[in-house]
Amino acid sequence: MTSFPVVLSAPSGVGKTTIARRLMGQRDDVGYSVSCTTRAARPGETNGVDYHFLAEDEFLRRKDAGEFAEWALVHGKHYGTLRSEVSQVLSTGRHVLMDIDVQGAAQFASSFTDSVLIFVLPPSVDALVERLRQRKTETDAQLAERLRNAHAELKQVERYHHVVVNDDLDTAVGQVSAIIDVEGLNRSRVHALDAQVSGLLERLEEQIASYQL
Repeated sequence: MTSFPVVLSAPSGVGKTTIARRLMGQRDDVGYSVSCTTRAARPGETNGVDYHFLAEDEFLRRKDAGEFAEWALVHGKHYGTLRSEVSQVLSTGRHVLMDIDVQGAAQFASSFTDSVLIFVLPPSVDALVERLRQRKTETDAQLAERLRNAHAELKQVERYHHVVVNDDLDTAVGQVSAIIDVEGLNRSRVHALDAQVSGLLERLEEQIASYQL
C-alpha cells in the first residue's frame, strides 16, 4: 500500500492534537510531521517534539526559501509545515499525520495532492468554550478571538474529505483510524494496480480457454 499524508484540522480546543497523539501511540504505520511555529512554547511542550519553535526572522527566511509545504498566520503567530519533515516520514513507508489550520490545509493539499483531509468538529459550542476555558491559557479577549476564528473555520468544512465529531475521544480516534484504513484501499492508492489486474485477467483468460477445449 502507498503511504499518504493525513491532515487533521479543527478550531482550537476541539482536540485534534490529542487525536493525533493517540493515533501515533496505536498505529505503527503512522508518523507525525512536527510543525514550525513562532509562538512561545506552552508549559510541558518540547522543542522538536510538539513544534519546532522558531524565531520570527528564521521562520520568514525559510518561508522565502520555499521550505514550507504550507504556512499560515494564526492568532498573530506563524505556523508552517516543512516539506522535508513530510518527505522524511513518507520515505519510511508510513502515513504522515499532521494537525494544521484550515488556511494551511488548502496549501498543503496543493503540494501533496494525495492528502486525506479530515475536519474535527466539537459536539457543541458550549463544549468548545468549556474546553478552551479548561486550558487556562487564554484571556477573555484571546478566547473571543479563538471563537471568531472557529466561526470562520467551520465555513471551510466542505473542502474536507471526511468529518469526525469529537464528542467521545476514543470514538473519534477510532473513526480517524478507520478513515486511514479505508483510504489505503482506495483504488488510486493501490500500488501497481493496473499490472495486478492485467495479470489476473490474463490468468483468467487462460483458465477459461482451458475449460473450453
